[in-house]
Amino acid sequence: MPKLFSDSRLRRQYLIDQIFHGTTWLFAFTVFALLAAIVVSLLVGSLPSIKAFGFKFLFSSEWNPVTKQFGALVPIFGTLATSIVALLIGIPVSFGIALFLTELSPPWLKRPLGIAVELLAGIPSIIYGMWGLFVLAPAFADHLEPWITDHLGSAPLVGPLFQGPPMGIGMLTAGLILAIMVIPFIASVMRDVFEVVPSLLKESAYGLGATTWEVVWHVVLPYTRVGVVGGIMLGLGRALGETMAVTFVIGNAHELNFSLLMPGNSIASALANEFTEAVGTLYSSALVELGLILFFITFVVLSLAKLLLLQLSKREGQQS
Repeated sequence: MPKLFSDSRLRRQYLIDQIFHGTTWLFAFTVFALLAAIVVSLLVGSLPSIKAFGFKFLFSSEWNPVTKQFGALVPIFGTLATSIVALLIGIPVSFGIALFLTELSPPWLKRPLGIAVELLAGIPSIIYGMWGLFVLAPAFADHLEPWITDHLGSAPLVGPLFQGPPMGIGMLTAGLILAIMVIPFIASVMRDVFEVVPSLLKESAYGLGATTWEVVWHVVLPYTRVGVVGGIMLGLGRALGETMAVTFVIGNAHELNFSLLMPGNSIASALANEFTEAVGTLYSSALVELGLILFFITFVVLSLAKLLLLQLSKREGQQS
């Protein structure tokens, strides 16, 4: 029986396969190498600040370059507060957009609306920041914030979050800008995962007399919850690291205010505003440590999201 391939060709194919295998391993471990390099560089750059302040850096609200006293509490609080506000606004709106596009939209509107949502993701963040500063902030100061203060400022439990003079800029405005920026990402992911639900499942539910909301709540969401959580985490990652848009409207004040109407600061905006002006090793190191904290916060959030996805996957296996 004649050979289909010569020995030399087999050796050449084997060598090509080994090269391809090694190259893919190299690309994969390059990611880990870059991640390790970033962590090491942040640790080395923040060592003077870590030695000078220790864990007190995380819980101090003082930020005074003159006396060389620095604390990360205000930027950490501002980062978390604006991101939470962005998700509280962005998730329901994104869910509504995705639901409308996949279940309720007439065919002639589905494609233009989908393109419009995706175009929002392509707008540069500095444009969002300028629009927020020159359009949204004055409208907030003149109309929305006085109404919020009058109706929610004296409410129990949530009242302290909505007190203060109507200045327009502040953590609430920054959170709203972030919500507008993350909506395209979350809505696009939700729409894509909603579209992969088999039509047979939805039609069966409709045939049993279920309403559109019941079909979405009991069929679509259980089937796509892993993808939905992934889209939300994508939006949260964008909100945590956003810089320019937040810098325009958050107020950039190193003062700890629990009111969302008051100016604050975030880690990203503090780095953008002060890194080029930092004089002295300790000042620069404190800013680098802020970057390390932001990296740690993002890592913790993504790890928790991964654990949540694993738990959801386990539950699906038990149910089946």
